[in-house]
Amino acid sequence: MVITLVKNRISFFLLVNLTLFLSCHAEEISSTIISSQLPQSCRLDCATPYGEKLGVAAGEVVAYSNCNAQCVVREPYYQNGTYTGIKWQCVEFARRWLLTHQGVVYGDVDVAAEIWDKITLVTRVADGKKLKVESHLNGSTQAPQRGDLLIYARAYFNTGHIAVITEVDLTAGVVRVAEQNFTNQKWAGNNYAREIDLVIRGNQYWLLDAYLLGWKHILSVI
Repeated sequence: MVITLVKNRISFFLLVNLTLFLSCHAEEISSTIISSQLPQSCRLDCATPYGEKLGVAAGEVVAYSNCNAQCVVREPYYQNGTYTGIKWQCVEFARRWLLTHQGVVYGDVDVAAEIWDKITLVTRVADGKKLKVESHLNGSTQAPQRGDLLIYARAYFNTGHIAVITEVDLTAGVVRVAEQNFTNQKWAGNNYAREIDLVIRGNQYWLLDAYLLGWKHILSVI
């Protein structure tokens, strides 16, 4: 009787401690399991481990690590039921930022560079209305603005890149951007990934960043 009672108490004690351990380390265990299921290109030579938070833009738009530019995990991501893209590509982040801040999304593209020529409209999720998008080559007389999309040429990793302008500081001569899958390193600032030098020559605006084609600007409903 006494031995049985002691055994029961020991079993209960072990069960409680195991439960506490699992609850405290659930995220680590989950991350380990998920990591083991990733393709090799997403587990080796990571600037930051795949899926780890890199930074948070205004509006609680989180940027996650894609490990490196070669990593592709064909898992879709949805925000409140709206498709934003494949985790954790640059195209997905930009679409999610626009959805959060402007309530719009752009259509499907195979790589980011295609956005320059292919995306001329975005869709307002609330009512399906179309909004026109215009393109401004780097060196344009149209100044870059918050919410504009920076588009990079396909020569960059054979895919191009997209980033979102979150702030334009004409006094400091910089724009600040938010993005995913660029360096895949922790962001430089509290709510932005990096700064790009902005130079004004005459009436032209130049952003000093390699492979940059220019910026896309969303207009009113058509």
